[in-house]
Formats: sequence, structure tokens, C-alpha cells
Amino acid sequence: MKRSTFLKNLAFLAGGLTVSYPFQVLSKNLGKEAISGKVTSKGKVIENVVVSDGYAVVQTDSNGVFKIPFHADAQFVFVSTPAGYEFKTDANLAGDYKQISSSNYNFELQKLIQNDDHHRFIIWADPQIQNELDASMLMSESVPDVQSLLSSFPDSIPVHGISVGDLIWDKQEMWEPYKEAVAKLRVPFFQALGNHDMDYDLGGDKESDTTFKRHFGPTYYSFNRGQAHYVVLDDVRYLGDKKYDGYITEEQLTWLKNDLRFVGKDQLVIINLHIPVYSSVKNNKALYKILKPYNRVHIMSGHTHTNKNVIQDSIYEHIHGTVCGAWWTGGICKDGTPRGYGVYEVVGNEITWQYKSIGQPLYHQFRTDIEHLNKDQVRILVNVWNADPQWKVEWYENGKQKGALEQMKGFDPLAVKLYQGKELPKARRGWIEPGRTDHLFMAHSNKGKKIKIKVTDRFGNQFVESHSL
Repeated sequence: MKRSTFLKNLAFLAGGLTVSYPFQVLSKNLGKEAISGKVTSKGKVIENVVVSDGYAVVQTDSNGVFKIPFHADAQFVFVSTPAGYEFKTDANLAGDYKQISSSNYNFELQKLIQNDDHHRFIIWADPQIQNELDASMLMSESVPDVQSLLSSFPDSIPVHGISVGDLIWDKQEMWEPYKEAVAKLRVPFFQALGNHDMDYDLGGDKESDTTFKRHFGPTYYSFNRGQAHYVVLDDVRYLGDKKYDGYITEEQLTWLKNDLRFVGKDQLVIINLHIPVYSSVKNNKALYKILKPYNRVHIMSGHTHTNKNVIQDSIYEHIHGTVCGAWWTGGICKDGTPRGYGVYEVVGNEITWQYKSIGQPLYHQFRTDIEHLNKDQVRILVNVWNADPQWKVEWYENGKQKGALEQMKGFDPLAVKLYQGKELPKARRGWIEPGRTDHLFMAHSNKGKKIKIKVTDRFGNQFVESHSL
């Protein structure tokens, strides 16, 4: 996008502001005044609400008043929505923030009608739409699937969603189709920045986020629901020349440390970002150090177009299979995980989860491939895409229990069939190849007539599939 066009587009900023200069200039024109304001609900002041400009993190006093020291680089002032209150939304896009252009801001909150100690949320990773066909598949397949799932939930339990990056695929004109898809969902949706959500022609790391901020506000912030504290971070560092790496800036880490000062050690802490922390964020140890005092930490990420669960330093990271699967080519990711999203339920400070395959019921948690090796022997390969060390994968032969299948690393047979080789896939993105995964489980049978697979997740839910040979 040309800079002149970009500056004109800034007129669409949230809150009705009309400006004609870049974000970072605004706060520098305030004469070093502190940012202050009040937080109320139906005219009554609310104390102990956390407010931040992305640098300082403060709480409102007994009069509902907050005061934030001037910071020249601050672009937004935002509320960490407290438990028990509605998320502020615009067409389901969630976030209670204001762009800084003066020194005084007031926030009005609305009480939830439900008790949010019990709530649900969904995680979308990598919708990654690049053109109208991608967008139409998102709208015609993914959106109805979420709508159907949400309709099965009771109205008494609040639900929200979070997209953990790569909402689009480098094409800035696709922001509107993405937002149209979110608008069709009946829940508040928060957004994290991905590497394909940046403008590569606006400058360095900070400038590359400008268009994203125009649509969604700050790239790092927090909010609360029940006993869960949610944090959204930006772990994509733009290096120039369309290159990036996984890195969480020092200013974000300092902000996070300050933000977590107001969070109890036994609260559920849920970190949402794009690039997996355990393997691809260069300064992940700095993040782990900040999170170490907290007893219940989960990290939600995407980016890899595979599904994987990792426990690192007692922190559980969920790397999600993608909404787009293998870039809207075929119905599965490159590790065989179906296109889909994470579904989470929080009760108090406890969390449970499942992976939801688009177009399939919630109990669709694995796929079995049976290969006849010769006249008498078959190989059984089970892809359990959301498995972790506490899952059990067992098999039965002719009604007799045979025990656990052997976990192995390898390629999903369906992914090989759809994607492997120069001639595949035959439609759309021909460069896709299958990827190795460790959520495969194998056994051999040389006398089975009937095979049954029983998978038990870490919460005791059982999923069974039977096959006649």
C-alpha cells in the first residue's frame, strides 16, 4: 500500500477519530501530560480496574479514577476488562481501547447477566485468507461450523473467541472479508497479530503493525473472565525485506510483568500469540521466567499448520491445527489434522479442551488407516491429533484387548496421499508437502477380522472406532 493511501485510510480509526498522521505521532503532541480518566458502570465508579497504555499498568482508585504517566511512544489506552463485565465489541471484534489523541479518557463498562466463573472460548489459528475463494470457504464452511457448535451451548455460559494470528495472507484488502466472517459469529472475538498480518512496506517492526492496529487496536493487551486472566502478545518481529523471527520485545515483557502484578498466583493465565513459544520464540526463557510464579499457565499458538501439545517448564502450550488446514488446499493440515479449531471450557481456575474438526462432530478425535502389508498382516496407524502424554490409545483384535499402540513419528497416510510429490496437490497450492508428526500410533495384526480402536483423552472422555478387515 502506498504511504499516501495509507494515511487517508487512517480516517477509519476506531472511535470515530479522523486523523491524517501516523499513530506514533499522536501522543508526542500532548505536552507530556499524564493520561487520566474514570471507569464507571451505569454511572457508578468501579475501583481496581486495570488500565494501561502498553507501558505503565495502573488500577483505578476508590473513585474509579486512573492516572498513567506520559510515554512518548504510547498509542492506545486500554482497559483490561474485569471479570463479571461484558467485552466491548464492534461487529463482534472485541477490545476496550481508545487511540491516544488527548489526555483524558473515560470508560463505561456493562455488567454481564451471567456468572462468568464458568465460561467457554474457542481458538482460531491461521484463517489465512489470500483471495476471494479462501474468504468464501471461510464464510461458507468455517463460520457455519462455529455457529452450529455455539448453538449447542447453553445461553447461561458466556463464550468468546480468539484468533491467534495469520488472519489474512499478506493481502491487506482481505481484512474486510475476515471481519465480515467474524461479524457472523455471535460471540466477542479478540485478535492476535501473525506474520502474514503485517504491512511489509511501511518501515520496521513497529511500522509493520500499523494497518493491523487501525483495524483492531493494540497488538498486546489483557482481559479477564471469571478466574481466568487472558493475555494477547505479539511475538512476530519484522526484520525487513519480508523476513521475520519469533521474538517478544522487551517492552512487551516489561508490560506483561506489570500486568501480572494484579493477577493471583492460582488464577488461570492464558497467553495468546502466533508463533509457538517452545520452539520458535528466541527469547522464550524470558517469558517462561515471568510466568513461572503462576501455577496454571496455558499458551495458545498456531503458525505451523500442524497440531501439537507441549508441556515446557510446567507450562502447557497448545499449537493449534489451522482453520485453513493446508492453506485452503485439501481438508487437512500437513500433519493430517483436520481443518478446525480449539474448544475450551473454564470452570473456576480449571480448564478442559477438545479439538473441533470442521464439518465433523466433537467426538471426531482421531482417524485410523489400515494398510494390508501382505495376505495375512495389516498395519494399523492411528492419527490422534490432539494427543498428549496423558492420552491412552488402545486396540482390540477380534474382541480381545491388545494393549496400547506404539507411538511413533512419521507421516499421516492421508496427508501423503493428498500432498506428497511434485504432482500433488493437483488443485490450488501445489507446493504443499506433508509434515512429520509424533501423534501417530501404530500396531500390527496378522489374524484380526475385527479391529477396535479406543482413545481416552486426559479428561477421561472415550472415543471408539471399529473396523472389519
